[in-house]
Amino acid sequence: MPDATGATPTPEAAPLHTGSRATRALGLAALAATVLWALYGLVWSPPDVEMGDLVRLLYVHVPVAVLMYTGAGLTTFASVMWLRGRTPGWDSLAVASAELGVVFGALTLLTGSIWGKPTWNTWWTWDARLTSTALLEVLLIGYLAVRKVDPSPAGGSVRASVLGLLLFPNVIIVHYSVDWWRSLHQPATVTRLDPTIEGDMLVALMVGLLAGGLTFGWLLLHRFRVAWLEQQVERHDLAAAVADRRAEGDGGTGTASPTPATPTEPEAQPA
Repeated sequence: MPDATGATPTPEAAPLHTGSRATRALGLAALAATVLWALYGLVWSPPDVEMGDLVRLLYVHVPVAVLMYTGAGLTTFASVMWLRGRTPGWDSLAVASAELGVVFGALTLLTGSIWGKPTWNTWWTWDARLTSTALLEVLLIGYLAVRKVDPSPAGGSVRASVLGLLLFPNVIIVHYSVDWWRSLHQPATVTRLDPTIEGDMLVALMVGLLAGGLTFGWLLLHRFRVAWLEQQVERHDLAAAVADRRAEGDGGTGTASPTPATPTEPEAQPA
């Protein structure tokens, strides 16, 4: 309605972002942890006795590898839940975590190659850990690609969810590959009862895991909301397309519509 000046106010624009107070707080926490991570990793922690400053790459490589595992594991769990109940939220979580898994998987391979050049004198070797990690990255990319093969949203989700079931088993293979097969890659650093690092170096690694986890959670929340909105748009467009198709069918076949446009006399009522 017009206001006191006679002008008609425009409706309030919808938010153009997926942020909220919770995501802003989480983002600030991730930023603060990242700054602390950089200080510990680059300034406060000492060089390693054997590797020197190359050990600082460990503070990045291990967290991004753990987050690659997390993305793949969440995708498998969400795929199982979606296949059970076909709830759209689980499908949104699966695609969001798979995309983050691809990103952190690429960072894992990149930082691992940078590590391998001075350590093994090669950027890449068909080592058990490297090969299984590359396979996991291919499976994550394949999951996202399969979703685009079938034009129907449900069909793509079904095929992708079946592929998503293979992700976490491959995570187990990647994690234990250095124990099951002969490998150049060093064993786990902190998951054993006797960690191979301590002091400020261990603190730097733990802060890196904290900062990476907070960043992963912040990104996952935003990507999940985008995926959810995309699903709602697809469902709305599908419903509108079906309604338009029915309207075209009623008008094109010459069949009478349920309610006559201009009745000339009252219709007989059923007994």
